[in-house]
Amino acid sequence: MFDREKWAEIFDTIGKNKLRTVLTGFSVFWGIFMLMILLGAGRGLSNGFAYNFKNTAENTIMFWGGRTSKPWQGLPVDRTIQLDTRDVEIIRTAVPGLQHIAGEYRVWRGESQLSRGKQYGNFTINGVLPESRYLEKQVMLEGRFINEVDQEQTRKVIVIAPDCRDALFKGEDPIDQWVQVNGIPFQVVGLYEWESGGRGQNQSSQVFIPLSVAQRVFNAEQDVDKITFSFSDASLEGSKRAQARAVAALAARHRFDPTDERALWANNNVENAAMFGQVFGGINAFLWIIGIGTIVAGIVGVSNIMLIVVKERTKEIGIRKAIGATPGNVVGQIMMEALFVTGMAGYFGLVCGVGLMEGLSKVIPGSEMFRDPSVDIGVALWATLALVVAGGFAGLIPARRAAAIRPIEALREE
Repeated sequence: MFDREKWAEIFDTIGKNKLRTVLTGFSVFWGIFMLMILLGAGRGLSNGFAYNFKNTAENTIMFWGGRTSKPWQGLPVDRTIQLDTRDVEIIRTAVPGLQHIAGEYRVWRGESQLSRGKQYGNFTINGVLPESRYLEKQVMLEGRFINEVDQEQTRKVIVIAPDCRDALFKGEDPIDQWVQVNGIPFQVVGLYEWESGGRGQNQSSQVFIPLSVAQRVFNAEQDVDKITFSFSDASLEGSKRAQARAVAALAARHRFDPTDERALWANNNVENAAMFGQVFGGINAFLWIIGIGTIVAGIVGVSNIMLIVVKERTKEIGIRKAIGATPGNVVGQIMMEALFVTGMAGYFGLVCGVGLMEGLSKVIPGSEMFRDPSVDIGVALWATLALVVAGGFAGLIPARRAAAIRPIEALREE
Protein backbone atom coordinates (compact mmCIF):
# COMPACT_ATOMS: atom_id res chain seq x y z
CA MET A 1 0.00 0.00 0.00
CA PHE A 2 2.82 2.45 0.88
CA ASP A 3 5.30 1.26 -1.74
CA ARG A 4 6.91 4.45 -3.10
CA GLU A 5 7.67 2.86 -6.45
CA LYS A 6 4.02 1.87 -6.93
CA TRP A 7 2.77 5.35 -6.07
CA ALA A 8 5.39 6.93 -8.34
CA GLU A 9 4.18 4.71 -11.16
CA ILE A 10 0.53 5.63 -10.45
CA PHE A 11 1.30 9.36 -10.53
CA ASP A 12 3.35 8.90 -13.68
CA THR A 13 0.42 7.15 -15.38
CA ILE A 14 -1.98 9.87 -14.23
CA GLY A 15 0.41 12.58 -15.40
CA LYS A 16 0.60 11.09 -18.88
CA ASN A 17 -3.21 10.96 -19.17
CA LYS A 18 -4.35 14.11 -17.36
CA LEU A 19 -7.52 14.73 -19.38
CA ARG A 20 -8.68 11.14 -19.15
CA THR A 21 -8.06 11.05 -15.40
CA VAL A 22 -9.86 14.35 -14.84
CA LEU A 23 -12.89 13.26 -16.84
CA THR A 24 -12.98 9.93 -15.03
CA GLY A 25 -12.69 11.60 -11.64
CA PHE A 26 -15.32 14.17 -12.57
CA SER A 27 -17.95 11.47 -13.09
CA VAL A 28 -17.31 10.24 -9.55
CA PHE A 29 -17.12 13.81 -8.21
CA TRP A 30 -20.45 14.67 -9.82
CA GLY A 31 -22.11 11.56 -8.41
CA ILE A 32 -21.22 12.26 -4.76
CA PHE A 33 -21.77 16.00 -5.24
CA MET A 34 -25.31 15.45 -6.55
CA LEU A 35 -26.04 12.98 -3.75
CA MET A 36 -25.10 15.65 -1.19
CA ILE A 37 -27.28 18.22 -2.98
CA LEU A 38 -30.25 15.86 -3.09
CA LEU A 39 -29.87 14.84 0.56
CA GLY A 40 -29.54 18.49 1.58
CA ALA A 41 -32.67 19.40 -0.37
CA GLY A 42 -34.55 16.54 1.26
CA ARG A 43 -33.41 17.70 4.70
CA GLY A 44 -34.53 21.25 3.84
CA LEU A 45 -38.03 20.04 2.97
CA SER A 46 -38.16 17.94 6.13
CA ASN A 47 -37.00 20.85 8.29
CA GLY A 48 -39.62 23.11 6.71
CA PHE A 49 -42.33 20.63 7.61
CA ALA A 50 -41.00 20.19 11.16
CA TYR A 51 -40.96 23.98 11.61
CA ASN A 52 -44.73 24.06 11.11
CA PHE A 53 -45.04 21.97 14.28
CA LYS A 54 -42.41 23.93 16.19
CA ASN A 55 -44.89 25.75 18.37
CA THR A 56 -47.55 23.05 18.57
CA ALA A 57 -47.58 19.94 20.72
CA GLU A 58 -47.44 16.88 18.46
CA ASN A 59 -50.13 14.92 20.35
CA THR A 60 -52.89 17.47 19.77
CA ILE A 61 -56.25 17.50 18.01
CA MET A 62 -58.03 20.70 16.98
CA PHE A 63 -61.71 21.23 16.19
CA TRP A 64 -63.50 24.05 14.38
CA GLY A 65 -67.25 24.30 13.98
CA GLY A 66 -68.66 23.76 10.48
CA ARG A 67 -72.03 23.29 8.81
CA THR A 68 -73.97 20.05 8.73
CA SER A 69 -74.33 18.22 5.43
CA LYS A 70 -76.55 15.34 6.63
CA PRO A 71 -80.02 15.42 8.23
CA TRP A 72 -80.13 14.11 11.80
CA GLN A 73 -82.98 13.38 14.21
CA GLY A 74 -85.43 15.38 12.10
CA LEU A 75 -83.11 18.41 11.89
CA PRO A 76 -82.30 19.87 8.46
CA VAL A 77 -78.91 20.10 6.78
CA ASP A 78 -76.77 23.25 6.53
CA ARG A 79 -76.99 24.07 10.25
CA THR A 80 -74.08 26.01 11.73
CA ILE A 81 -72.24 24.24 14.54
CA GLN A 82 -70.94 26.91 16.90
CA LEU A 83 -68.54 25.64 19.55
CA ASP A 84 -68.50 27.24 23.00
CA THR A 85 -66.85 26.95 26.41
CA ARG A 86 -69.28 24.22 27.51
CA ASP A 87 -67.85 22.00 24.76
CA VAL A 88 -64.42 22.38 26.36
CA GLU A 89 -65.68 20.79 29.57
CA ILE A 90 -67.59 18.09 27.67
CA ILE A 91 -64.44 17.00 25.83
CA ARG A 92 -62.44 17.18 29.06
CA THR A 93 -64.62 14.45 30.57
CA ALA A 94 -65.20 12.46 27.37
CA VAL A 95 -61.57 11.77 26.36
CA PRO A 96 -59.59 9.42 28.66
CA GLY A 97 -55.98 10.45 29.22
CA LEU A 98 -56.64 14.06 28.24
CA GLN A 99 -53.72 16.28 29.33
CA HIS A 100 -54.55 19.87 28.37
CA ILE A 101 -57.51 21.48 26.64
CA ALA A 102 -58.24 25.06 25.69
CA GLY A 103 -60.78 27.04 23.73
CA GLU A 104 -59.78 30.01 21.60
CA TYR A 105 -61.69 32.97 20.26
CA ARG A 106 -60.05 34.95 17.49
CA VAL A 107 -61.19 38.48 16.78
CA TRP A 108 -61.71 38.92 13.05
CA ARG A 109 -62.92 41.59 10.62
CA GLY A 110 -60.23 44.15 11.37
CA GLU A 111 -61.16 44.58 15.03
CA SER A 112 -57.56 44.25 16.08
CA GLN A 113 -55.94 47.66 16.47
CA LEU A 114 -53.57 48.21 19.37
CA SER A 115 -52.38 51.70 20.25
CA ARG A 116 -50.30 53.54 22.81
CA GLY A 117 -50.31 57.28 22.52
CA LYS A 118 -49.59 58.10 18.89
CA GLN A 119 -48.19 54.65 18.17
CA TYR A 120 -50.50 51.96 16.82
CA GLY A 121 -50.50 48.67 14.91
CA ASN A 122 -52.86 45.95 13.71
CA PHE A 123 -52.43 42.60 15.40
CA THR A 124 -54.50 39.43 15.60
CA ILE A 125 -56.24 39.27 18.98
CA ASN A 126 -56.71 35.79 20.42
CA GLY A 127 -58.74 35.10 23.52
CA VAL A 128 -57.20 32.01 25.13
CA LEU A 129 -57.26 29.89 28.24
CA PRO A 130 -54.14 29.42 30.42
CA GLU A 131 -53.60 25.88 29.12
CA SER A 132 -53.03 27.26 25.62
CA ARG A 133 -49.44 27.88 26.62
CA TYR A 134 -48.76 24.14 26.82
CA LEU A 135 -50.64 23.32 23.63
CA GLU A 136 -48.96 26.03 21.57
CA LYS A 137 -45.57 25.74 23.34
CA GLN A 138 -45.32 29.47 23.92
CA VAL A 139 -41.84 30.54 25.03
CA MET A 140 -41.94 33.53 27.38
CA LEU A 141 -39.17 36.11 27.03
CA GLU A 142 -40.38 38.37 29.83
CA GLY A 143 -43.22 38.39 32.32
CA ARG A 144 -45.85 35.64 32.24
CA PHE A 145 -48.63 34.10 30.18
CA ILE A 146 -52.38 34.33 30.84
CA ASN A 147 -53.18 32.54 34.12
CA GLU A 148 -56.23 31.13 35.90
CA VAL A 149 -56.83 34.28 37.96
CA ASP A 150 -56.88 36.40 34.79
CA GLN A 151 -59.52 34.10 33.31
CA GLU A 152 -61.69 33.84 36.42
CA GLN A 153 -61.60 37.54 37.31
CA THR A 154 -61.87 38.72 33.69
CA ARG A 155 -58.71 40.80 34.00
CA LYS A 156 -57.86 43.03 31.07
CA VAL A 157 -54.30 41.79 30.60
CA ILE A 158 -52.43 41.10 27.39
CA VAL A 159 -49.39 39.13 26.22
CA ILE A 160 -47.55 40.56 23.20
CA ALA A 161 -44.65 39.62 20.91
CA PRO A 162 -41.45 41.55 20.08
CA ASP A 163 -42.88 43.11 16.90
CA CYS A 164 -45.77 44.57 18.89
CA ARG A 165 -43.36 45.85 21.55
CA ASP A 166 -41.21 47.51 18.89
CA ALA A 167 -44.23 49.13 17.21
CA LEU A 168 -45.84 50.51 20.37
CA PHE A 169 -43.05 50.99 22.90
CA LYS A 170 -40.06 51.97 20.73
CA GLY A 171 -37.44 50.30 22.90
CA GLU A 172 -39.14 50.76 26.28
CA ASP A 173 -39.84 47.85 28.62
CA PRO A 174 -43.51 46.94 27.95
CA ILE A 175 -44.13 44.89 31.12
CA ASP A 176 -46.81 46.48 33.34
CA GLN A 177 -47.41 49.22 30.74
CA TRP A 178 -50.86 49.87 29.26
CA VAL A 179 -52.06 49.64 25.67
CA GLN A 180 -55.42 50.34 24.08
CA VAL A 181 -57.15 47.41 22.40
CA ASN A 182 -59.86 48.96 20.23
CA GLY A 183 -59.95 51.81 22.71
CA ILE A 184 -60.09 49.58 25.81
CA PRO A 185 -57.06 49.66 28.16
CA PHE A 186 -55.14 46.42 28.72
CA GLN A 187 -52.08 45.89 30.90
CA VAL A 188 -49.09 44.10 29.33
CA VAL A 189 -48.07 41.18 31.54
CA GLY A 190 -45.86 39.15 29.22
CA LEU A 191 -43.68 39.08 26.13
CA TYR A 192 -43.50 35.81 24.17
CA GLU A 193 -41.18 34.62 21.41
CA TRP A 194 -42.53 34.89 17.89
CA GLU A 195 -40.92 34.34 14.49
CA SER A 196 -42.26 35.86 11.30
CA GLY A 197 -40.19 33.68 8.94
CA GLY A 198 -42.80 31.01 8.36
CA ARG A 199 -45.83 33.30 8.21
CA GLY A 200 -44.78 35.94 5.77
CA GLN A 201 -42.37 38.76 6.42
CA ASN A 202 -45.09 41.41 6.53
CA GLN A 203 -47.53 39.60 8.80
CA SER A 204 -47.91 40.80 12.35
CA SER A 205 -47.92 38.56 15.40
CA GLN A 206 -50.80 37.42 17.56
CA VAL A 207 -51.52 38.97 20.94
CA PHE A 208 -53.23 37.03 23.70
CA ILE A 209 -55.90 38.09 26.18
CA PRO A 210 -58.02 35.96 28.55
CA LEU A 211 -60.82 34.13 26.78
CA SER A 212 -63.39 35.47 29.25
CA VAL A 213 -62.35 39.03 28.39
CA ALA A 214 -62.44 38.41 24.64
CA GLN A 215 -65.94 36.95 24.90
CA ARG A 216 -67.21 39.85 26.99
CA VAL A 217 -65.50 42.73 25.17
CA PHE A 218 -66.38 41.48 21.69
CA ASN A 219 -69.87 40.23 22.57
CA ALA A 220 -69.06 36.61 21.83
CA GLU A 221 -71.01 35.33 24.84
CA GLN A 222 -69.55 31.81 25.36
CA ASP A 223 -68.47 31.18 21.76
CA VAL A 224 -65.07 29.79 20.79
CA ASP A 225 -63.66 29.41 17.29
CA LYS A 226 -61.35 26.52 18.03
CA ILE A 227 -60.87 23.84 20.67
CA THR A 228 -57.48 22.18 21.05
CA PHE A 229 -56.58 19.32 23.37
CA SER A 230 -53.64 16.99 23.98
CA PHE A 231 -53.70 13.42 25.26
CA SER A 232 -51.34 10.89 26.78
CA ASP A 233 -51.59 8.12 24.15
CA ALA A 234 -49.68 9.74 21.29
CA SER A 235 -49.87 6.69 19.02
CA LEU A 236 -51.79 6.87 15.76
CA GLU A 237 -54.47 4.51 17.05
CA GLY A 238 -54.67 6.43 20.33
CA SER A 239 -55.21 9.70 18.46
CA LYS A 240 -58.00 8.17 16.38
CA ARG A 241 -59.75 6.92 19.50
CA ALA A 242 -59.42 10.33 21.19
CA GLN A 243 -60.79 12.10 18.11
CA ALA A 244 -63.72 9.68 17.81
CA ARG A 245 -64.67 10.17 21.47
CA ALA A 246 -64.50 13.95 21.17
CA VAL A 247 -66.59 13.95 17.98
CA ALA A 248 -69.19 11.68 19.58
CA ALA A 249 -69.46 13.97 22.62
CA LEU A 250 -69.85 17.09 20.47
CA ALA A 251 -72.31 15.36 18.14
CA ALA A 252 -74.53 14.39 21.10
CA ARG A 253 -74.60 17.95 22.43
CA HIS A 254 -75.06 19.77 19.10
CA ARG A 255 -77.26 17.04 17.58
CA PHE A 256 -75.52 16.19 14.34
CA ASP A 257 -74.51 12.92 12.68
CA PRO A 258 -71.09 11.81 14.07
CA THR A 259 -70.15 10.66 10.56
CA ASP A 260 -70.86 14.11 9.08
CA GLU A 261 -67.37 15.30 8.16
CA ARG A 262 -68.54 18.85 7.44
CA ALA A 263 -70.17 19.44 10.80
CA LEU A 264 -66.75 19.69 12.42
CA TRP A 265 -63.36 20.44 10.90
CA ALA A 266 -60.67 18.41 12.64
CA ASN A 267 -56.90 18.58 12.51
CA ASN A 268 -55.13 15.59 14.07
CA ASN A 269 -51.42 16.38 14.43
CA VAL A 270 -50.53 12.76 15.10
CA GLU A 271 -52.10 11.73 11.79
CA ASN A 272 -50.43 14.67 10.04
CA ALA A 273 -47.02 13.70 11.40
CA ALA A 274 -47.50 10.07 10.34
CA MET A 275 -48.67 11.04 6.86
CA PHE A 276 -45.85 13.51 6.25
CA GLY A 277 -43.38 11.03 7.71
CA GLN A 278 -44.40 8.54 5.03
CA VAL A 279 -44.26 11.21 2.34
CA PHE A 280 -40.78 12.38 3.30
CA GLY A 281 -39.64 8.78 3.71
CA GLY A 282 -40.65 8.19 0.10
CA ILE A 283 -39.00 11.42 -1.03
CA ASN A 284 -35.73 10.53 0.72
CA ALA A 285 -35.79 7.02 -0.76
CA PHE A 286 -36.32 8.52 -4.22
CA LEU A 287 -33.45 10.98 -3.69
CA TRP A 288 -31.16 8.17 -2.54
CA ILE A 289 -32.02 6.12 -5.62
CA ILE A 290 -31.21 9.03 -7.93
CA GLY A 291 -28.00 9.86 -6.08
CA ILE A 292 -26.78 6.27 -5.93
CA GLY A 293 -27.64 5.84 -9.60
CA THR A 294 -25.46 8.83 -10.43
CA ILE A 295 -22.60 7.40 -8.34
CA VAL A 296 -22.94 3.98 -9.99
CA ALA A 297 -22.68 5.65 -13.39
CA GLY A 298 -19.43 7.26 -12.24
CA ILE A 299 -18.10 3.96 -10.91
CA VAL A 300 -18.90 2.21 -14.20
CA GLY A 301 -16.95 4.97 -15.93
CA VAL A 302 -13.97 4.30 -13.67
CA SER A 303 -14.14 0.59 -14.42
CA ASN A 304 -14.28 1.21 -18.17
CA ILE A 305 -11.35 3.60 -18.07
CA MET A 306 -9.30 1.12 -16.06
CA LEU A 307 -10.04 -1.54 -18.68
CA ILE A 308 -8.65 0.84 -21.29
CA VAL A 309 -5.60 1.44 -19.10
CA VAL A 310 -4.98 -2.30 -18.82
CA LYS A 311 -5.36 -2.66 -22.58
CA GLU A 312 -2.83 0.12 -23.22
CA ARG A 313 -0.37 -1.30 -20.70
CA THR A 314 -0.64 -4.95 -21.78
CA LYS A 315 2.97 -5.15 -22.97
CA GLU A 316 4.25 -3.35 -19.86
CA ILE A 317 2.33 -5.73 -17.59
CA GLY A 318 3.70 -8.71 -19.52
CA ILE A 319 7.28 -7.50 -19.04
CA ARG A 320 6.71 -6.98 -15.32
CA LYS A 321 5.36 -10.51 -14.96
CA ALA A 322 8.23 -11.90 -17.01
CA ILE A 323 10.77 -10.40 -14.60
CA GLY A 324 9.02 -11.74 -11.52
CA ALA A 325 5.92 -9.64 -10.73
CA THR A 326 3.22 -11.76 -9.12
CA PRO A 327 -0.51 -11.55 -10.03
CA GLY A 328 -1.06 -9.97 -6.59
CA ASN A 329 1.40 -7.17 -7.48
CA VAL A 330 -0.42 -6.47 -10.73
CA VAL A 331 -3.87 -6.55 -9.11
CA GLY A 332 -2.71 -4.26 -6.29
CA GLN A 333 -1.26 -1.75 -8.78
CA ILE A 334 -4.48 -1.43 -10.80
CA MET A 335 -6.76 -1.34 -7.75
CA MET A 336 -4.63 1.31 -6.02
CA GLU A 337 -4.97 3.54 -9.07
CA ALA A 338 -8.75 3.04 -9.16
CA LEU A 339 -9.02 3.68 -5.40
CA PHE A 340 -6.91 6.81 -5.65
CA VAL A 341 -8.99 8.32 -8.47
CA THR A 342 -12.36 7.51 -6.85
CA GLY A 343 -11.18 8.47 -3.36
CA MET A 344 -9.88 11.90 -4.34
CA ALA A 345 -12.81 12.69 -6.63
CA GLY A 346 -15.28 11.49 -3.99
CA TYR A 347 -13.62 13.59 -1.29
CA PHE A 348 -13.79 16.77 -3.37
CA GLY A 349 -17.40 15.99 -4.29
CA LEU A 350 -18.20 15.56 -0.59
CA VAL A 351 -16.50 18.81 0.41
CA CYS A 352 -18.12 20.83 -2.37
CA GLY A 353 -21.58 19.34 -1.81
CA VAL A 354 -21.58 19.82 1.96
CA GLY A 355 -20.00 23.27 1.62
CA LEU A 356 -22.64 24.39 -0.87
CA MET A 357 -25.47 23.17 1.37
CA GLU A 358 -24.01 24.92 4.41
CA GLY A 359 -23.66 28.13 2.41
CA LEU A 360 -27.23 27.93 1.12
CA SER A 361 -28.57 27.30 4.63
CA LYS A 362 -27.10 30.66 5.70
CA VAL A 363 -28.31 32.56 2.64
CA ILE A 364 -31.79 31.14 1.96
CA PRO A 365 -34.39 32.52 4.39
CA GLY A 366 -36.37 29.85 6.20
CA SER A 367 -39.98 29.27 5.16
CA GLU A 368 -42.81 26.85 5.88
CA MET A 369 -41.74 24.71 2.91
CA PHE A 370 -37.94 24.82 3.00
CA ARG A 371 -35.34 25.76 5.60
CA ASP A 372 -31.79 24.85 6.69
CA PRO A 373 -30.83 22.47 3.82
CA SER A 374 -27.92 20.89 5.68
CA VAL A 375 -26.34 17.46 5.21
CA ASP A 376 -25.76 14.98 8.01
CA ILE A 377 -21.97 14.70 8.06
CA GLY A 378 -22.20 11.10 9.31
CA VAL A 379 -24.31 10.10 6.30
CA ALA A 380 -21.96 12.00 3.99
CA LEU A 381 -18.89 10.18 5.34
CA TRP A 382 -20.56 6.79 5.06
CA ALA A 383 -21.59 7.58 1.47
CA THR A 384 -18.01 8.56 0.61
CA LEU A 385 -16.63 5.40 2.23
CA ALA A 386 -19.10 3.32 0.23
CA LEU A 387 -17.95 5.18 -2.88
CA VAL A 388 -14.29 4.34 -2.21
CA VAL A 389 -15.17 0.67 -1.63
CA ALA A 390 -17.15 0.68 -4.87
CA GLY A 391 -14.12 2.23 -6.57
CA GLY A 392 -12.06 -0.69 -5.38
CA PHE A 393 -14.55 -3.12 -6.87
CA ALA A 394 -14.56 -1.03 -10.06
CA GLY A 395 -10.84 -1.66 -10.38
CA LEU A 396 -11.14 -5.35 -9.52
CA ILE A 397 -12.37 -6.55 -12.94
CA PRO A 398 -9.64 -4.70 -14.90
CA ALA A 399 -7.08 -5.82 -12.30
CA ARG A 400 -8.04 -9.49 -12.66
CA ARG A 401 -7.85 -9.16 -16.40
CA ALA A 402 -4.37 -7.67 -16.05
CA ALA A 403 -3.31 -10.47 -13.70
CA ALA A 404 -4.48 -13.05 -16.24
CA ILE A 405 -2.21 -11.68 -18.97
CA ARG A 406 0.42 -14.22 -20.04
CA PRO A 407 3.88 -12.69 -20.57
CA ILE A 408 4.45 -14.38 -23.96
CA GLU A 409 1.14 -13.11 -25.37
CA ALA A 410 1.71 -9.67 -23.89
CA LEU A 411 5.12 -9.32 -25.57
CA ARG A 412 3.50 -10.15 -28.93
CA GLU A 413 0.82 -7.42 -28.37
CA GLU A 414 1.07 -4.65 -30.98
